[in-house]
Amino acid sequence: MSGIIRVGPAGWSYKDWEGTVYPPHGSRFDHLSYLAEWFDTIEVNSSFYRIPPPTHAKSWVRRVAGNDAFRFTAKSYRGFTHEKSALSVEDVAAFREFLAPFAAEGRLGCVLHQFPWSFRNGEESRERLSQLIEAFRGFPQVVEVRHGSFQSEEFVSFLRELDVGFANVDQPLFSDSVKPATVVTGNVAYARFHGRNYQKWFAHEESWERYDYLYSKEELAPWVGRIREMASEKDVYVVTNNHFRGQAIVNAGDLKRELGQSADLPPQVIATYGQR
Repeated sequence: MSGIIRVGPAGWSYKDWEGTVYPPHGSRFDHLSYLAEWFDTIEVNSSFYRIPPPTHAKSWVRRVAGNDAFRFTAKSYRGFTHEKSALSVEDVAAFREFLAPFAAEGRLGCVLHQFPWSFRNGEESRERLSQLIEAFRGFPQVVEVRHGSFQSEEFVSFLRELDVGFANVDQPLFSDSVKPATVVTGNVAYARFHGRNYQKWFAHEESWERYDYLYSKEELAPWVGRIREMASEKDVYVVTNNHFRGQAIVNAGDLKRELGQSADLPPQVIATYGQR
């Protein structure tokens, strides 16, 4: 393998991780620094809901200083991916300012543009993608699409021409879902695990419900080969997004172990889920 494989969870600040991932602690406990002792990447997902100031990025970079291998990935603001209005010049500028400290310190793996299942392949959607990618030119970028209409050689070629990565996703498979794949199109490769909670994927009251899922080792096994194949070409970011009650941490450890990496887990996770 020529590429580096970094495995880690999406996010680090969840109330239901207290006591399942994090040990009992006082107010000065640093959740991010703690996880950076166990993992070499974390996907910033708070940036999807609002654009953080660059001071946040500078703080986060300082807090992972103890792990030289650590890189962040950052989920793009939802105004860029989930709203049909034109890209806001002000929002683009603000998000670029947020990303700049990561890039300046060599801590940015990529920006992840995650689009919803309702986003379908077509001339209009590809034009929107082109505009978004151009707006963040200079940063490594990855696109996640969930609708099966994008799973074509035409779209893969489109991303290659733009030098943008494709997020290979594991999700509940409905008739029009993107299927598991091994696609490498840009500067970095990406694999993202959402869980397979079919019942709650579309019919949920709270967003966390769809990510309430713990993969078995058998379900993850085919992905180990896919990830290794990706790593034969590029660095790979493997992100577990099934975050409810720290299940993402458990499965990140499973993947690291099967990939031949050190897979020690926080003691509280072992106390909650046992040895795998």
